[in-house]
Amino acid sequence: MDKQDTYDVLQEMMAKIPELQGASAIEPIHKGYSTDLKFKVQRSGGESYLLRTYEWSEQSVKQTEYRIIAELHRRGVRCPQAISLGQLTEQQGYMLLSYIDGEDAEEVLPRMDEQKQWSIGIEAGGQLQRMHELQIGEPAESWYVRKSKKHQRYVDKYHHCPIRMRNDQAILAFIEENMKYMKNRPDRFQHDDFHPGNLIVKDERFAGVIDFNRYDQGDPVHEFLKLGLFASETSALYSIGQIQGYFNGGDPDELFWRMYSLYMAMALISSVVWIQQVKPEETEDMMAKIERVREDHDDFRRLIPRWYNVKNY
Repeated sequence: MDKQDTYDVLQEMMAKIPELQGASAIEPIHKGYSTDLKFKVQRSGGESYLLRTYEWSEQSVKQTEYRIIAELHRRGVRCPQAISLGQLTEQQGYMLLSYIDGEDAEEVLPRMDEQKQWSIGIEAGGQLQRMHELQIGEPAESWYVRKSKKHQRYVDKYHHCPIRMRNDQAILAFIEENMKYMKNRPDRFQHDDFHPGNLIVKDERFAGVIDFNRYDQGDPVHEFLKLGLFASETSALYSIGQIQGYFNGGDPDELFWRMYSLYMAMALISSVVWIQQVKPEETEDMMAKIERVREDHDDFRRLIPRWYNVKNY
């Protein structure tokens, strides 16, 4: 079902969603890689909602996502409020959330002064710390086992990729030498896509975090790898702030940086594979990001990336 068909169905089925009766406008949202279809729905009174529709076969996963969002909101995390979850058609379910008004931090940060970029990062880091207090289950296998298996699958695929990164043997060796540090790490909730593109800023202040559909669990440090690939390119000052905000205004210890660098190195391997399998047309852009991360870490001879320059903060 394409977006127009879904739009038509939504108009027909609006009566099934009590909160949206009397809606005055439905606006499709096309941004993001999610397979969910997303709509901003506005009521005549001015109140807005985010409506996500999905294949009914995903209902179990969506119920968990909905419960997580509700619990995080209850704990004071600045995220959407869970409004309702239900079925639109035999094949289609929906999730209704409050709509966080503002702009993507990815778009806003470059226009802000340095102090405000850093301040947004501080607030985001504090919110991330609060999110990581949530433990969503007891997996059958430890984080070390799960992550090791996943990494090995990517390594096997990487060796068959037609495009490889430079000095990959040094990076693979660094990973092998440091995987032992994943043993006995915390295993907590992860947003798993925490970066400025999923953060909302309004009136130059942090307004909230969105898009929880990739939620996972594992070592909280793993959440920070998006800084190296994406956020530091948008704003190094935001990225510094996110880390310091997470650590209550201070700097992390050596173990944090070792784990961060390990996960960052693993992410380079998986990113080479992922982009060529899923978005081959964006391979050039991804390889440029990978090259930048390699340079930031001197092929992981240094644990603290070059962008983490805290002289002024």
